[in-house]
Amino acid sequence: MITKRKITINNLDKKTARQVGVYEIIHSFKLFSLNLNNYFCGIKFYTMNHTNTQEEANRKAKPVAPKVKELIERTKSVILATVDAEGTPNSSYAPFVQVDNTLYILVSFMAKHTKNLADGRKTSVMFIEDESATKQIYARERLTIEAATSQIERDSETWNTVVTKLKETHGKVVDVIAEMQDFILIALKPVKGSYVNGFGSAYFVDENLEILEHRNDVNHQSK
Repeated sequence: MITKRKITINNLDKKTARQVGVYEIIHSFKLFSLNLNNYFCGIKFYTMNHTNTQEEANRKAKPVAPKVKELIERTKSVILATVDAEGTPNSSYAPFVQVDNTLYILVSFMAKHTKNLADGRKTSVMFIEDESATKQIYARERLTIEAATSQIERDSETWNTVVTKLKETHGKVVDVIAEMQDFILIALKPVKGSYVNGFGSAYFVDENLEILEHRNDVNHQSK
């Protein structure tokens, strides 16, 4: 029977001990190099796999046919984003009507957004799908427009035409508020905008609310 003897530094002469020590250092370094190589190979594999997954996701996120006019037609009010003289933002909403690609809202000076609109400052309006109707809360159908604002003179031809349409759309309450002197009629003329109706389905919109092109220059990125 052969008995294996554990070799230790203590039962070796100095020369042999040095040789064993060097061997152990070299062996440890080889193990470290091997583990380091495996680590970087793992990073490379993850990066390649993650990139391929992201590219595949971008390919699968096909654009959906835009329905800008349909979204506007089934919406009764718009979300307003305005700023005051100090640049303080304000968000609100207002019922609207559309006449010849221009949006009109009848708003009171008692609301902050009315003064901001009357002063002709930069304005953005949004149409957005109702939460109860959306299938994906992160991809609600929406149309965002940058608009130029102007105030319509009371009792002018445009005033009468628009107020009549507001009454037809929103009811007799318009007769009441249109007579109140703090209410003014604001025209929101689209300048440009964007329309989104799903992941990977975003479009540029022109001043006529027509689709210019699909926004295929920007893909969703992750870490």
